[in-house]
Amino acid sequence: MEESKKVKIAALSAIILVVALVIVYFIFIRDSGAPELEPSEVVTQESSESEGEEAVSSESEAIDVLSVELDKSDGLVRELVGQLSSHPDLARWLVTEDVIRKFVAAVDNIANGHSPRHQIDFFKPGTEFLVEGGPGDFSMDPAGFARYNAVADVFSSLDSAGTVRLYRQVTPAVQEAYKDLGYPEERFHASLVRAIDELLQVPVITGDVLLEEKIKSFAFADAELEAMSQAQKHLFRMGPQNVRTIQTKLRELKTLL
Repeated sequence: MEESKKVKIAALSAIILVVALVIVYFIFIRDSGAPELEPSEVVTQESSESEGEEAVSSESEAIDVLSVELDKSDGLVRELVGQLSSHPDLARWLVTEDVIRKFVAAVDNIANGHSPRHQIDFFKPGTEFLVEGGPGDFSMDPAGFARYNAVADVFSSLDSAGTVRLYRQVTPAVQEAYKDLGYPEERFHASLVRAIDELLQVPVITGDVLLEEKIKSFAFADAELEAMSQAQKHLFRMGPQNVRTIQTKLRELKTLL
């Protein structure tokens, strides 16, 4: 029974890590004009509130919360990850150490607007950031967006309801990693929601995105785009189609969360 539970735990961890890791990278940017989800209607009738509480209680009881030994979870995660998705990149990305801890740290970075680059060592684009045009007329080269297609494809292939359910089941392990990160009293869930909101703010721009050449890099010519956080800029550079795909999945997850 103990082994069976550990196997379940690993599987659950994998999906969450997958989501996070994938979230974390594909999650590479923000949107200043993306539509926000409408808040669910607040029920004021006493009877309805009671029914709602019972439903939440019933759902909580139905979830079999599992405990995961953080420092010994990587092996099982790698072994079972292949069963979570048919996409070949999923298993390859998880060949890394401390998967859960990296997921938690990456989400925390995104929630605070920072780049999750250091936690996403499993993914490296095959080419450099591409620019087209010349001095005074530089812009992002759409050909470079394809570098991130795999991220969007893997992330969008995950079952939203199943992913959220698994996340709830391994919340204790995730919370432990968050505590070790330096948040002894705070809930990781709040950080996850902030990270999702951070990325949902990234605008989807299908036209040319002008750039200004700096000494060793480029900056967005548009002041509003340049004012985005590092996390948001990462996502933005993935291109409009990938941003749209990732944000669609994030909205589904946020609604379920």
